Amino acid sequence: MKKLLVLPVILVYLAGCSKMTEEQPSGPERQYPDQESWSSQITLTKDGQKRALVDAGHLTKYNNMAYISMDENVEIDFFNNEERHLSHLKSKTAIVYESTNDLIAKGDVVVVSDSGVTLYTQELKWNHERERILSDGFITFITEQDTLNGVGFESDSDLKNWIIRKPTGVTEREFND
Repeated sequence: MKKLLVLPVILVYLAGCSKMTEEQPSGPERQYPDQESWSSQITLTKDGQKRALVDAGHLTKYNNMAYISMDENVEIDFFNNEERHLSHLKSKTAIVYESTNDLIAKGDVVVVSDSGVTLYTQELKWNHERERILSDGFITFITEQDTLNGVGFESDSDLKNWIIRKPTGVTEREFND
């Protein structure tokens, strides 16, 4: 009887020792970045003037892809056409498209304007040509007077002229009918 019990125990032990991790692809299957850096800064300009400074703890660039990927402590400062600071963005990751200088920020995105207005979302796009902040997802927008939620958002880089699509929330403001 002891012999029958030992065999299943040995089989369970051997199954537990089997290799369960996936092996990393090697050779042509695995792709390594052509450029990689840490504590990096990218300056985005328009007509020779600084419009955004992008700081990231880690940056990767693949030559066969038309974007730069950033992660680790992504922080972005936006500027107007006189290079005056407008707002500051933090996110987990960001991508800058090289052909347009458009930017996509993802993961716990927070934008704080110099006037104190704050935008929270999980993903947003900054359109370089139009200098507009855009989001198709859920947002929370906080001003001195209001806390608004919505799905869909568009604003200038200083969060002064904004549109919230599908808004909800509470305000103390009076509306003219």
